[in-house]
Order: sequence, then C-alpha cells, then structure tokens
Amino acid sequence: MLTVEPMKTLEIELKKLSNWLDNQGIPLWLSQGVDQASGGFYERIGQDRGPMIRDNRRARVQPRQLYCFAAARQRGLEGQWDLILRNGLGYFEKTFRKDDGTFGALASPEGDLIDPSFDLYNQAFALFAFAQLAATIPDASMAMEEKATDLFRVIRTRYKHPVIGFEHSDPPGLPLCSNPHMHLFEAALAWEAIAERPAEWTALADEIAELAMTRFIDSRSGGLREFFDHDWKPHPSDKGRIMEPGHQFEWAWLLARWGSLRGHRQAIAKAERLFEIGITHGMSEDGKVAIMSLYDDFTVHDPVARMWPQTEWLKAATKLAAVGTLEKRDHYLHSAIAACQAFELFLQTPVKGLWYDKRSPDCRLIDEPAPASTFYHIVCAILDANDTVAALKAS
Repeated sequence: MLTVEPMKTLEIELKKLSNWLDNQGIPLWLSQGVDQASGGFYERIGQDRGPMIRDNRRARVQPRQLYCFAAARQRGLEGQWDLILRNGLGYFEKTFRKDDGTFGALASPEGDLIDPSFDLYNQAFALFAFAQLAATIPDASMAMEEKATDLFRVIRTRYKHPVIGFEHSDPPGLPLCSNPHMHLFEAALAWEAIAERPAEWTALADEIAELAMTRFIDSRSGGLREFFDHDWKPHPSDKGRIMEPGHQFEWAWLLARWGSLRGHRQAIAKAERLFEIGITHGMSEDGKVAIMSLYDDFTVHDPVARMWPQTEWLKAATKLAAVGTLEKRDHYLHSAIAACQAFELFLQTPVKGLWYDKRSPDCRLIDEPAPASTFYHIVCAILDANDTVAALKAS
C-alpha cells in the first residue's frame, strides 16, 4: 500500500511544477524562443526576456526543442503547434542534415553549417525528436519512423564499435563516452514503445543496457563513469575517474525503465545503487541540490550545481518508487519531494518561465541567460514524474 502523506505532498509539488510549465515555461519559450524568420530555435533567453539572437546554434538543441513543443501539443496546450513543429523540423533538416543522412554539429545564426562534424550525441537527439513527433502527430508517424530508421542504419553501418556500442566521433576518437549512449538508449526506448517495426529498437536498447551494466558501471562501487579507452576500460587520465551525479540519476531512470520492461531485477538493483550514489555523495554542502561531478572515490570534482541534475533526480526517484524495492518506496517518494524543491530553487527568476542554470558552492544562483538545452530536461521530468505517479496510484 502507498503511504498517503508523502504521496500527497509529492502531488502538491508536482502540481506546482506543472502549473509553471503550462502557464509560464511553455508560453515564454513559445513566444521568445522561436526564430519566426527561420523556424529554428534560439539557444538562450536572457533574464530580461530577450532571446540571444547572435548565438551559434547547436544541432542538439533544435531536436530538444522539437521534443518540448511536440510534448506541449500532446498535452493539449494552446499554440500553433503544427506550424511550429513543421517549421522547426524543416529548419533542422535543411540546416544540419548532411549528404550521408547524419546531422552536423553547429550552425551560424544565419543558418550556415559551420561545423559539419559527426557527434553520436546529436544523432541520438534527432532520433528522440522523431519519436516524439511520431507519437504526437499520428499522420506523421510513418514518415518519422522512416527518418529514424534510415538514420540509425547509417549509424549502425558506419559507426559501430568493434565490440559493443558505437564510436562517438568521425574519425573515431578518444575518450569514448557513455553520455551519447545514454541518449541513444532513451531514443531506443521511445521508439520501441511506438514503432511499427520495433525489433531493431528493442535490440539497440538491450545492447546499450548490457554496455552500461558491464562497462559503464564500475563493478566494485556501482558508480557509472563518463569516459573510456577504446576497449571500454576507464580512460587512463583523470577523465576516467569522473562520475556525474546527474548521470547516476539519469541512467538509474533508464535502467529502471528497461529493467521493468524486461523483468530484469539486476538492472533495477543497479539503478537503485546509482540513485543512492547520487543522493549520498552527489549533493551540495547544504544538502539541497545535486552537484555536477565526483571522482570515482566519491570525493567532489565540481561543486557547482546546475539545473538539469535536479530534473534527473526527480525522474529517477519517481521511477524507482514505482518499480524499485517495495520496502524503499517511501524513501523514493520523500527523495522525489526533495528533488521537486531543488528543482523549484532554480525557477525563482524575475521573469517567470525562465530559470537560473547554475548555483555556486556558496549557494548563489548565477544571473545569466537560461539555456534552451535545459528545457528538454525540465519538460521530460515534469511529464514523466506525473505519468509515473499517476500509474503508481492506479496500481
């Protein structure tokens, strides 16, 4: 049975976040974050509400914003969504798609591709956005699935690692990274849920889950590393020692989802350990927010806190409350409440609908433009936490 009090408190906190998203976040980014001339999306909005129109545009941000606005359409919020999504997708493909079917990395404000290099991270977000568009707009689902399938087959053909996983750059470079695989895992799970032909997405998700459990996660500590040599061993530099609390949470969320789908208790147990590392070792000195990074002995590497790890904390806590050990359900619910409160700290901006992206070790929120790249984390966390809690209550 559910314990009533933490569930009620969590629902109150989630309602506050949902109200912010529906009534402040989405409307502001719709009005100020869309380049009406090109159809693309701005990288940042200043705390004075003005978009930073001269920023170069990263390929990863465009599909992240497509995901956010497609999710808003799916949520039934007001907006000219079909026009925005059509124009945004058109801009992304016109500006970043290369002749080989993959997407380059960086464009000028005028829409010229100034860095055509391959990065697995950017391809993962293209796949993820195509999945959200397919789920949101049924008439577009077949076209989106074809785009996603074509892109993944290029990745599989040209960038497959000789043992497991994928190269992250072209030509292959070091260190290899877990982070692009995390988002490829996310995209694979999204497509597995909706594809007409899900088999290759299921196989991809299974491969990355194995890679995470056998290479990314340290067998002794249970922590997940960021950087590796070409044999998927920890990179010999200090980079090989880095563990990010936000990614402990994000991988915990993904492995909990995958483990639940597959009935794989070991994956869920590993997710629970990742989560405990995050909340035990990855918090600020005042205990209120998750910081950026640790070394592999769990000492602090970077004590700055950013907005996005708080969102991943929320996703992991709610998911583990649903699929984790029953005896720890209240523990996860209480942690989800703390994650909501951490989340809300960063939303205390003069212009509602923005956020502060960084909190210094002395607890100061840094006054700088809000990055669009974080909006994906915010939208995904609020929607996923609400869905998970609703399912948990119904169970």
